[in-house]
Amino acid sequence: MSRTTTLRLPSPSLVVMVGPAGSGKSTFCRRNFRKSQIVSTDACRALIAGDEADQRASGAAFALAHRLANERLRRGRLTAFDATSLDARARRPLVAMAARHRVPAVAVVLDLPVAQCLAHDRRRARRVGRAVIGRQALRLASGLRRLRSEGFAAVHLIRSARAARSTRVSIAPSPLCDRSDDEGPFDIIGDVHGCASELVHLLRRLGYRRRSPRAPFEHPAGRRAVFVGDLLDRGPSIVQAARIAMRMVASGSAFCVPGNHEMSFLDQLEQDDAEASPGTLKTIRQLEALPRAARRRFLSELRDFLSALPPHLLLDGRRLAVAHAGLTTRHFGRTSPEARRFAIFGQTTGDRDRFGLPVRVKWAAGYRGRALVVYGHTPVREPEWIHNTVNIDTGCVYGGRLSALRYPERTIVGVRALRGYYRPKRALPAGVGVRAETRALPAGRPVSDSPSVPLAAQERAPRPASTPPRSPAGPPRWSLSPPRLRPVSPTRPAEPSTE
Repeated sequence: MSRTTTLRLPSPSLVVMVGPAGSGKSTFCRRNFRKSQIVSTDACRALIAGDEADQRASGAAFALAHRLANERLRRGRLTAFDATSLDARARRPLVAMAARHRVPAVAVVLDLPVAQCLAHDRRRARRVGRAVIGRQALRLASGLRRLRSEGFAAVHLIRSARAARSTRVSIAPSPLCDRSDDEGPFDIIGDVHGCASELVHLLRRLGYRRRSPRAPFEHPAGRRAVFVGDLLDRGPSIVQAARIAMRMVASGSAFCVPGNHEMSFLDQLEQDDAEASPGTLKTIRQLEALPRAARRRFLSELRDFLSALPPHLLLDGRRLAVAHAGLTTRHFGRTSPEARRFAIFGQTTGDRDRFGLPVRVKWAAGYRGRALVVYGHTPVREPEWIHNTVNIDTGCVYGGRLSALRYPERTIVGVRALRGYYRPKRALPAGVGVRAETRALPAGRPVSDSPSVPLAAQERAPRPASTPPRSPAGPPRWSLSPPRLRPVSPTRPAEPSTE
């Protein structure tokens, strides 16, 4: 008996079905969504021409389907868009539509073998045929690797008919960013990166206690911790660090927002061909050391935990904002793809540094909001205050410190790393971590809302010939496919990543 897989989808959202004819998209929709939630181009073609196979009505049918989807999203209704959507050109207006209505776009991709699509096609009254399905499968394969960079908040891959039959959808409200009624006090903790011993030391220094090693840390005065993300990768005790945060969030003694390394790890779980950074490989090795049952249980708990995290938090009457990589006032309280990207991946100029890495924008240089924004993502030697923002990632995993901002006191508490756990070739002076170069905004220049927009129309600096190209950070993904880890290749180059 096949094991049931649950896809947790936020509501409202736009669910874009992707797959060739015969892959079972319509069957999947009928099984998992209410009839009123499905916008089908075939159904629109039948409404217009009386025959869902009449391709002469396709233009009008797609126009009608887009109008229906747009109206549903305007009213805040979850919408499943049932079409092949094989090309980026077909998906682009749907992602833009979701962005206009400030809801996440989620792709559900049925990437079935051609033979299974053909078997389904032979059982249908309206057959498409081998030639058409073969061409559609090739179109899907050619664009699948780039799908995540198109602006989807999540990409769920289903690779067999059996997996499609055993997959069920669970609809949940989008994670709540605005917790402005919660006044604190808070202790906001920077990037942990698997440094569990330092995290325990810091929590104890902040006054948190636990009854037993398996119990959550709690503060006797009711203070709560807020983790800025990047709990995973690079460090020595990733499972222990994640469990500490997960137990605290579950007990109500902490909040958490996701970091880009959590998103990269989810990529590794879901895509067989996803390239893992050396930091993520350390996570994989530590998980592979767990007994199989414990590993499966931990991965299931971790996916549930990450899926419930808001991309950022607004606290204390919106006087405090917490995000992994930063936030602008325009994005406060929003969960659109643009807001998620900025909060989790930050902003880049579109240029590359001398190592071929995206040049990060020091977005805080242009921030003029009244709310205090606390973030991490880019390691610094000391907490970096710029206007009404503070970066508290002080590079613990590189041998620096693990820092916390006490709020509303606005004081810093930190503990030294026991040692440097991750020592890449590219490090800051004094050994605090690896980073892409940052560039401050020109005086008076407002912060852009896009995480990857050039600051000036200047010619790109040439990339060093010896450095392979790297893609800019893509949008976060919230996929929840069955756990599977790629085997660690001993020949993989040990080139560190700052993303």
